[in-house]
Amino acid sequence: MPPAEPNGPQKKRNRNSWVAYAFVGPFLLFYVLFLIYPAVRVVYLSLTNSDIAGLGHFIGLANYHELVFDQEFWVAVGHTVYFVVLTVVPNTAVGFFLALLVLRLKRLRLPILSAFFLPFVLPVSVVTNCIALWMLDANFGIVNNLLGTNTAWFGDVGFAMPGVALVTIWWTVGFNMLLFIAGLQNIPVEYYEAAALDGANGFQRFLFVTCPLIWPVASLVLILQLIAQFKIFDQVYLLTFGGPSNATTVVLLYMYREAFQQGRGGYASAVAMALVLIIVVVSLVQARLLRLKSVR
Repeated sequence: MPPAEPNGPQKKRNRNSWVAYAFVGPFLLFYVLFLIYPAVRVVYLSLTNSDIAGLGHFIGLANYHELVFDQEFWVAVGHTVYFVVLTVVPNTAVGFFLALLVLRLKRLRLPILSAFFLPFVLPVSVVTNCIALWMLDANFGIVNNLLGTNTAWFGDVGFAMPGVALVTIWWTVGFNMLLFIAGLQNIPVEYYEAAALDGANGFQRFLFVTCPLIWPVASLVLILQLIAQFKIFDQVYLLTFGGPSNATTVVLLYMYREAFQQGRGGYASAVAMALVLIIVVVSLVQARLLRLKSVR
């Protein structure tokens, strides 16, 4: 007997499945080619003594053994952690503060919101070369003129990393502000009204209504900021190139030097894998701490 023809609903489901595969297929193809394969390739290269062209032979864990005792790598890790400390919490706090200010505006809310968010859409080259270097110039910079000093922000060991952090916060705080604005607008007005009826003043409403309800958004922003700032490269490369005296040499810049200046592609891949591991561990610890905070 000939096989039974699929009924109408079954045939429709099969057709819908093929349509879904047709839409998802290109994404999966690009995902595998441009993310999964490069990631697997980096893992393999970290186990070789390859040059920048990827030519070399398998050496096992020798690169990781060298990395453990590489003082320059650990100095770069320390500089990266220092940058994270200078940016993650301040960037989150400033974004939250700006969101509160923007939402309290009755007029000109959209222009002011746009002014704060505009730097985030600028390319990093414009932010660094056309704005930051001009505003923080030791002789003609606006910041030094306002402060009455001639500080070499990117030429002084003590000011170089804080200067890069300041530029980064100014550049990226607009995105955090938008996230907080969305979170604040989702807090029901009834909660504030109920707290006011119970006699809570403005500060108490902020402390016991706004802060607990905005905490999930703050946790998200903190995690996103932590991951983003651990991957700092562009600003340092364009503003200081790791100087002065390697005071701003971060992990990705050290990896860049090992790969493109020293021609050690395998070792640079090991540095990349180590950074991934550090980010994963620190992110998990932070997520755990934030979850405990939210439970309390």
